Amino acid sequence: MKRILLLLVYVMLALLMLAQENITLSLDDAIARARRQSVNAAVALNELRQSYWEYRTYRADLLPEVTFSATIPSYRKQYSSYQFESGEFGFVRNNYMDITGTLSLSQKIWTTGGTLSLNTNLDYLRQYSGNTYNRFMSIPLALTLNQPIFGVNTVKWDRKIEPVRYNEAKAEFLSATEEVAMTTINYFFNLLSAREAVSIAKQNLDNAVRLHEVAKVKREMGQISQNDLLQMELNELNARSTLTDAESNMKSHMFRLRSFLDYGEDVEIDPVIPENIPQVDIRFADALEKALENNKFAKNLRRRQLEADYEVAKAKGNMRQINLFAQVGYTGVGNEFDGAYRGLKDNQVVELGVSIPILDWGKRRGKVKVAESNRKVVESNLRLEAQNFNQDIFILVERFNNQQEQLKIAVRADEIAQKRYDTNVETYLIGKISTLDLNDSQVKKDESRQEYFQELYAYWSYYYQLRSLTLWDYTTNSPLTVDFDKVLRDN
Repeated sequence: MKRILLLLVYVMLALLMLAQENITLSLDDAIARARRQSVNAAVALNELRQSYWEYRTYRADLLPEVTFSATIPSYRKQYSSYQFESGEFGFVRNNYMDITGTLSLSQKIWTTGGTLSLNTNLDYLRQYSGNTYNRFMSIPLALTLNQPIFGVNTVKWDRKIEPVRYNEAKAEFLSATEEVAMTTINYFFNLLSAREAVSIAKQNLDNAVRLHEVAKVKREMGQISQNDLLQMELNELNARSTLTDAESNMKSHMFRLRSFLDYGEDVEIDPVIPENIPQVDIRFADALEKALENNKFAKNLRRRQLEADYEVAKAKGNMRQINLFAQVGYTGVGNEFDGAYRGLKDNQVVELGVSIPILDWGKRRGKVKVAESNRKVVESNLRLEAQNFNQDIFILVERFNNQQEQLKIAVRADEIAQKRYDTNVETYLIGKISTLDLNDSQVKKDESRQEYFQELYAYWSYYYQLRSLTLWDYTTNSPLTVDFDKVLRDN
């Protein structure tokens, strides 16, 4: 029975091993998958799609629009008030049906902000009470102009603001994809460091077990004290505890990276240490120029400045309102359908509406002052943000250039610490150094290894931060860009 149970356990373990998928993952592959599969990438794409359709709506609003409107039908059977020739009012009963239809072609006038439209209209009336009859009225052709005289030209301001807003959204999408890369780097190096910590802990445990066994033999031979033996045993226990914590920590970071990259829970990721380090020399002036040209920040400043100017123009335009409505065309009436299109007569309408405040206690002028004050606040904030942006670029460039040297130092320090520890282990075995010296070399070895990974992470983090700010690929010396039409079409 025991043999059967053991066999079942072995079979289950074998099945679990087969079901588990091990993936060797490089940093470039992780970033590429994150840009395709991660939730962050999906959020960036949806924001781009929203901005795209807002821009498409704005563009469509500038084009001619064909509209058909109709009431089919309007039927009424009711009493309504009526004034007779004597001046008295009474109620008469109406029973009729009315059908109307209008087809219009309208176009906004970009230069003036008005609307010009070409209309055709047909009305049909059928009277049911009294003498039943039909009546038709047509407006075969009418040209209509609706023009504000002093109001703000919203079309002109939209043509200034909306393209800048859409360019800002495209730059935001590119920056967001680089931020996805930075998030990937964070998760990737966390797992890489955790895996290295497990490797170090296993190596330290093996050494601790070996040294503990040697210490037992030396103690029996009287070469070391009981205190040294107990210290070796304590080192082994601490190594086992450290390994347990390191394995738990690695599983946590494995789960985070696996979830971020949309892998299944049966996938074990084996991260590869990035060996190919791009060696680039970045100058502050060049980075700032590229950032101001490509980054969403510069476009955001421009848009907010335009929006502040628009609010001032709108407040000034609302101080007085004069609207011109003019319509010229032809109209006809008849008892038959074709009769409504014979004997056409002129149809002209001109209206000039005026709204000028006589006494408003400075309300409209106050709104203008508020808008102008808000514009000054915006301008001050923009100058401050631009100053901080330039400062951040400068600091980041300096840190990146310095990080290349720091990484070289960390690589050499890791090599030296490892060699020193290996030498001290052999030296301890022949009794030339104390336990404290051995422990110290182990601590230095572990710290140097972790420091190497921290410096490697900092290098890639700074590199992709610069890419995100400048939207420039320094390895190919070309701007970061995508085929936005293809991205939106494929998704």
